[in-house]
Amino acid sequence: MPVAAGELAAHTRPAELFEPLDGGRVRCLACGHLCPIAEGQSGVCKVRFNRGGTLYAPYGYAACVQCDPIEKKPFFHVQPGSAAFSFGMLGCSFHCGYCQNWLTSQSIRDPLAMQSFTARDPREMVRLAIDLGARSIVSTYNEPLITAEWAVAVFRHARRAGLLTGFVSNGNASPEVLTYLRPWLDAFKVDLKCFRDRPYRDLGGRLDPVLRSIEEIHARGFWLEIVTLLVPGFNDSDEELREMAAFLAGVSPDIPWHVTAFHPDYHWADKPATPPATLIRAVRIGREAGLRYVYAGNLPGLVDDLENTRCASCGALLIERTGFRVRKNRLDSGGHCPVCAVRAPGIWNGAVRVLEG
Repeated sequence: MPVAAGELAAHTRPAELFEPLDGGRVRCLACGHLCPIAEGQSGVCKVRFNRGGTLYAPYGYAACVQCDPIEKKPFFHVQPGSAAFSFGMLGCSFHCGYCQNWLTSQSIRDPLAMQSFTARDPREMVRLAIDLGARSIVSTYNEPLITAEWAVAVFRHARRAGLLTGFVSNGNASPEVLTYLRPWLDAFKVDLKCFRDRPYRDLGGRLDPVLRSIEEIHARGFWLEIVTLLVPGFNDSDEELREMAAFLAGVSPDIPWHVTAFHPDYHWADKPATPPATLIRAVRIGREAGLRYVYAGNLPGLVDDLENTRCASCGALLIERTGFRVRKNRLDSGGHCPVCAVRAPGIWNGAVRVLEG
C-alpha cells in the first residue's frame, strides 16, 4: 500500500511558508504552484494541508537517508570527491513519468509506491552525517521545496557543525521560499526538464516559473548547477538543446550544465535509452552557446572525456572523473588551476565563487 496522507499527519508542524486568504483558505508559498488551499484540503503536492485556517507542512521524519559521493547529486563544482549525506521525505509538486525516485516522490499518488518512513530529529540527522564522514548534507529523493521547513530545521544544525547544505530540486520555486532558504542553503541543483511549456505541463509544472527560479537562484548567490535528463524524442532535438543552452549561458556562462542519459523507468519504461552520441552532441551545443562547463552523465567511460573539468582559461585538466568517482583533482584548496592560477567557479573549500553574469 502507498503511504496515505493521513499517516503523515502526526509528522507535521504549522508551516512558515503561507499566507491567509478569505474564508479560512490559505495560500502556500513553498513552491511556484502557489496553491490556494481550502479548509481540510491539501495542495498539489498532497503533503501540505489546511487545518483550521493554518497550513501544516511535513516535519520530523525521513523516508530515505544515505551517504553518497557528492558527484551523484550531481554537484561537480562543490567539494569534489567528498561525501554528501542525502535525505528525503515523501511527495512532489510534479508527477514526471520517468522519475528515478518515484517510490518516494509519488508515494501518496501511486498505489505501486510503497515507501515507508522513520521519525527523525534534526540533531540526529546531522550527527549521523558527521559519523559517516560527510562534508555536506543534501535534501533530495523527493521535491525539497515542499518540505522546506524541515530542511531548514536540519540545515540550521548542519551549519553549526560546519557542513555545507544543498537542494536537489525541480526548480519550481517561489520568491518567498528562496528568501526563506537563503540564510541556510549553499548549493542548488535544478532539473531543467525541457524547454517547451506543453511537455512541462504534462509533467505537472510550467516552464516559465522554472526559468524565473533559475534566474533568481543565481541572482541571490546560491551555488547553482543544472541537470537535463535527455530522453530520446522528448527533449533532445538540436533546436531545443540550443534554446536551453542559450538561456543558461545568458544567466551565466559559468553555470555547470549536466546533460545526462535516460534509462527506461517507471511509466516511461517503453522509451529507448539515451545513446552516448546524444550526450556528446548536447555537450557540443552547450559549449557553442558559450557555457564553459558542460558535462555528460550516466554513461561512465562512454562519453570521451566529458565527465572531466577543464580550466576555462587555459584548458588544463583540473578534475578527472569516471562516473561518480574522482580519479584526480589538481585544484588547490581555493579552486585555482595549477597551470594558469585562474580560479574556477564553485565551492572548493567552504567558500562560494559567484557565477559571472
